[in-house]
Amino acid sequence: MTGIDFRLNPPIDSPALNVLYAASWPRHIERDDWPELAHSLAHIWAWDGERLAGFVYVAWDGGVHAFLLDPTVHPDYRRRGLGLALVKQAELAAKAAGCEWLHVDYEEHLDPFYRAAGFRPTLAGLIRLWDVD
Repeated sequence: MTGIDFRLNPPIDSPALNVLYAASWPRHIERDDWPELAHSLAHIWAWDGERLAGFVYVAWDGGVHAFLLDPTVHPDYRRRGLGLALVKQAELAAKAAGCEWLHVDYEEHLDPFYRAAGFRPTLAGLIRLWDVD
């Protein structure tokens, strides 16, 4: 992507991540720390100059399974391929770490995006642990 600087595992910039999440996730609550990133396999930041345009991170089981989490693109940068580029960067990071599988959970309306990114549907199970309004 022209003008976008992808950074793998940079120091965590909480203010920038809070701005991105607030613009992208209606229920986001501002926070100062992101401990899940310290334990993740990778976190990829997409910067447009001084502005965080996108973000994704990859959790893993310590073995061959990696899990794509929170692919987020600022509304001002959507529909330009940035989301697919972030997923590709996550895929490359997981592959470089020796993972054999990259998993993702998503809602049905996102199926076209994830298929375009190379994911194929599989059977999976899910238990809701808490009721969420």
